Amino acid sequence: MSTKTRYSDAELEEFRAIIKEKLEKAYRDYDLLKSAIMNTDGNDTSDTSPTFKVLEEGASTLSKEEAGQLAQRQMKFIQHLQAAMVRIENKTYGICRETGELIPKERLRAVPHATLSINAKEKGQK
Repeated sequence: MSTKTRYSDAELEEFRAIIKEKLEKAYRDYDLLKSAIMNTDGNDTSDTSPTFKVLEEGASTLSKEEAGQLAQRQMKFIQHLQAAMVRIENKTYGICRETGELIPKERLRAVPHATLSINAKEKGQK
């Protein structure tokens, strides 16, 4: 029995649907974070009394910094998902970049942008 070297077109379409769904959610989450940073909801310290303004501005700044970090992580996640879509187009999706073997479907369903099999990832962490 020969070993599979890549996923079939039907299997790739299944993964494409999973990634597309994750991308849509990731973009929605990114937009929420972006609006929190830009304060588009208008809920700022300008509508409070001057006594509390200093404290609220400090908390607001911290909150915006945290949202900025989360937005950066979310954008990185989006880029990984987009790269996975390119690998689907190239029919190289699901192939471990270290071993050249197929990454198990269960792993790809859980982490659709994975480029390493569990074994290769564990070896890299040692």
